[in-house]
Amino acid sequence: MTTNAAPEAIDFADIKAAASRIAAHALVTPVLQSRSLDALVDAELLFKCENLQRVGAFKFRGACNAIWSLPAAQAARGVVTHSSGNHGAALALAASTRGIPAHVIVPEGAVRSKVAAIEMYGATLHRCAATISAREQACEQVREQTGATLVHPYADARVIAGQGTAAMELIAQGGPLDVLLAPVGGGGLISGSAIA
Repeated sequence: MTTNAAPEAIDFADIKAAASRIAAHALVTPVLQSRSLDALVDAELLFKCENLQRVGAFKFRGACNAIWSLPAAQAARGVVTHSSGNHGAALALAASTRGIPAHVIVPEGAVRSKVAAIEMYGATLHRCAATISAREQACEQVREQTGATLVHPYADARVIAGQGTAAMELIAQGGPLDVLLAPVGGGGLISGSAIA
C-alpha cells in the first residue's frame, strides 16, 4: 500500500502541466482585496477565493489533476481515497467529469453535510472507524477488490501539482508577491504553493 509513501518529487513544470490538464474543469477563481484590511496591516493583501472553486475548495484542483493524469485503462477501474469532507467531494466530482467510479472511505463521525456532498457528487461511500490506520486499511481493501487507483488526499504528487495551480494563478493575477500564506492540514496545498 502506498498511503504512507512519500510522493514523488515534482517541480514547476508539473504544476504548469496540471494547469493545462485541469483547465477545462476547474475554475480560475478571483483575487479580491480589502482596503480596510490593507490599511489595518499597512500592506497590500490579495485573497485567492478558492471558496468559489468547484466543491467550494482548492481540493478540486488536485483531485481533478489526479483523475485526468491516469491512463485510460487505469482510470476505467476507478479511484479510491479516504476523506471526511472536501477531498472526497472533489475526487467524486472529478471522477464524474471523466465518467469513472470513485470510492471514498468515510470515517465514523464525519460531518453529515460533507458526507452528503461526497455522495451527491456520485461516490460510493465506505464507512470505517475514525483512525488513520482504519482509513488506510479500508482504502487498501477497496483497491484490492476493485483495482481502483489510490488518490491520497495530500501525499500524492498529482494532488500536490494540481493544488499548486492556485498559487500559480494568484501570482499571475496579482503580480510578484513578498509573502504567500496558505493553510496547512495534510500539506498538499502548501507544498504545491511553495513549488509554484
